[in-house]
Amino acid sequence: MDRMNPSATGEAAALDKLLSERHSCRAFLPQAVDVAVQKSFLAMAQKASSWCNSQAWQVAIASGAAVERFREAMYNAARDGTQRGADFPFPKEYTGPYLARRRECGFQLYNAVGVERGDKAGGARQALENFRLFGAPHVAILTSDPGLDVYGAVDVGGYVQVLLLAMQAHGVAAIPQAALASHSALAKSLLGIDPARKVVCGISFGYEDTSHPANSYRTSRAGLDEVVTWVND
Repeated sequence: MDRMNPSATGEAAALDKLLSERHSCRAFLPQAVDVAVQKSFLAMAQKASSWCNSQAWQVAIASGAAVERFREAMYNAARDGTQRGADFPFPKEYTGPYLARRRECGFQLYNAVGVERGDKAGGARQALENFRLFGAPHVAILTSDPGLDVYGAVDVGGYVQVLLLAMQAHGVAAIPQAALASHSALAKSLLGIDPARKVVCGISFGYEDTSHPANSYRTSRAGLDEVVTWVND
């Protein structure tokens, strides 16, 4: 086996398969994920790298009656426009290729679920599904230490990617959600999280409803020529 060509190795093929198959799930089955399975993928994710090995992340997971209370409270707050506030500022605007990619993703979702362009009410209803957790039986809220500022959030972001792949390896579907961070104080109070900690995002997870149209499309990725610059001289 050619170790100078990582793409030729079984390890690379396995990782590429996980990356290719993983997607943001927007419709879940009610079946819960066994605690032993959760502990297994969480233990894998704990191997994520971080600045000075600080491991800034903390994870609070709601299931059963707790996730139903969370779902109801978050949905009501989002619907009524109350208790808004994020611990990290959201993007001020999307421009250029970032706006184009965001629109492409949004149009794919709306087309899949039958929301026509210009249907603002339909778009708003679909956006609220974030706070229903897309029907997921579990939600995780990921927080960072406030003293680590942006680099703590960066480390949590790295942990999120490893966790998503670990979930995929266990056959568990998931969707990372910035929307849940838009009601950070409420999320922390519902799950007993230290108010001083900063919510980076949430992850709703469970088993995918493969028959639901919201799971029927896949987003595109930019080519290497759009994102990579090699400097040799």
